[in-house]
Amino acid sequence: MSIPENTLYPRTGDTQTIYLKNAITNPNITVGDFTMYNDFVHDPVQFEKNNVLYHYPINHDKLVIGKFCSIACGARFLFTSANHTLHSLSTYPFPLFFEAWGLDKKDVTSAWDNRGNIVIGNDVWIGYEAVILSGVTVGDGAIIGSCAVVTKDVPPYTIVGGVPAKPIRKRFSDETIAHLMDLQWWNWSYDKIAQNIESIQSGNIEALQ
Repeated sequence: MSIPENTLYPRTGDTQTIYLKNAITNPNITVGDFTMYNDFVHDPVQFEKNNVLYHYPINHDKLVIGKFCSIACGARFLFTSANHTLHSLSTYPFPLFFEAWGLDKKDVTSAWDNRGNIVIGNDVWIGYEAVILSGVTVGDGAIIGSCAVVTKDVPPYTIVGGVPAKPIRKRFSDETIAHLMDLQWWNWSYDKIAQNIESIQSGNIEALQ
């Protein structure tokens, strides 16, 4: 039997759902074990091309996605080069066309404002066609609503939605959230998680020791 997280297609006969880390080739993208991506419009294996946008190597920014995340069809991660600079009197990207304007090629990145990495925690659910912008960190256990545009950090175990995305509510009490953050069940071994799936699914946090 193969190691489950090393399988590209975890469901027999389903080529629309993949364990995402096994389709990643870009060294600036890292994805944790068992994180799944479903795409019923495009080939999910083309995630890097279709869903990670304006992610140019010259910026050295990274997409980091944790373990056990669920990413719905069309979710997109919009990186720095989509951001025309706001520090200039014009938003036109003159440095990008350095040849036409006699500018120095090494200054090309000044055409946009570099907002940094996108970091997605563990056990995060990202809804259909949600957009997450560069510089955003999404905490463990958060839920991003369908078609939301996430422009700011999302706290752990918080549901957000809308344009721009705003908090709707916390998923659990502060006490339960603190306990879950301490447990970090997503870092347990495969066997230990398998033994505790019933408690995880039923919400029996007292049984997760």
